[in-house]
Amino acid sequence: MLKLIDPILSPELLYALRAMAHRHDIAVVDANFPCDAGDDRLIRLDGVSGPHALEAILGIFPLEEQEPEVAWRMIAENDPTKILPVFEDYSENLQKTQGKPVELIAVEPDDFKDRVRAAHTVVVTGERRFYGSIILRKGVIPPQ
Repeated sequence: MLKLIDPILSPELLYALRAMAHRHDIAVVDANFPCDAGDDRLIRLDGVSGPHALEAILGIFPLEEQEPEVAWRMIAENDPTKILPVFEDYSENLQKTQGKPVELIAVEPDDFKDRVRAAHTVVVTGERRFYGSIILRKGVIPPQ
């Protein structure tokens, strides 16, 4: 156990977050998202909701601040304007941890899946709500 770090952040996930470089992406995907179990980039957080995983990650993960788009979600039910409750939960966590609103960019399903395949790390959660996946871009920690 470590102080000030959510215990759901496993040693494998902490290692992956630390190993990521500036502008690398991390995907936090729902339990139904198609993933290859043999993929070395895959980290499982079974039983943990997507919003809880996101909040724990954002507690130690610097989000990119120099780009206009840093967080993405999949378009739900062929409607880019459709805001599902899981998207609201993710947006609330982004605002709470960043201290300001962060736009959650809607991406076509095929493009979203391509982005997940290209991500540095893929975290599979126990989130059961459909479309409960998000991609984040890592930023930097500026000098003091």
